[in-house]
Amino acid sequence: MIESILPTAVAAVDTFVDPPGATLHQEEEPLVSQAVHKRRAEFTTGRWCARQAMARLGRPLIPILSGACGEPQWPAGLVGSITHCAGYRCAVVAETTQVTTVGIDAEPNEPLHHGILAAISVPEEVPRIEALRHDHPDVSWDRLLFSAKESVYKAWFPLTARWLDFQDASLVINPVDGTFNARLRVTGPRVHGRKLSGFAGRWLVDQGLIVTAITIPEPAPAAAAPVEAPAQL
Repeated sequence: MIESILPTAVAAVDTFVDPPGATLHQEEEPLVSQAVHKRRAEFTTGRWCARQAMARLGRPLIPILSGACGEPQWPAGLVGSITHCAGYRCAVVAETTQVTTVGIDAEPNEPLHHGILAAISVPEEVPRIEALRHDHPDVSWDRLLFSAKESVYKAWFPLTARWLDFQDASLVINPVDGTFNARLRVTGPRVHGRKLSGFAGRWLVDQGLIVTAITIPEPAPAAAAPVEAPAQL
């Protein structure tokens, strides 16, 4: 499902069930040794999806451990992202020669609990969400805002190794073309020679789910200057 909002350079694998054959590598077991069954199932299937996506890129099915902040530690030369919610698991990976960073998130298409919107939004976002609710009531726009900000963080962290709060980005969601733009309210890193001021993303609502994705592609190699033919004498 999520592949429809990702570039072809990104390999995506998602599932609506926890496959019976999904297992963890021995090195991954300690990461969820104390987890309840629900958390263990989410983690296991997320890693399973990630390895299936890696296989599509011709990569070996190696363990995917976690960093100090819980982020997946991808093999050298890969970037990726994992998400899960009730009834859905997904992982995406790409070669660093093709993609600089990628972040994804999935949520149920249901309103946030009371008080959550106020906790995750900045003042200018609230009237935007209210207008979207009025004009397009079939989408839980507050939940989409939450999901998009999760994708922002997941795309941000590999570039900075720093936390990004929900209030550190201001989003504008386009209800017609399935896109959103996030303006950073903090100083961003330099990416491709320029200071990063925000992210552009895409979203999709289908099968009772909201999915969001952000991808920054690697710039295309500069074309070599044409070689002039020697002058004819």
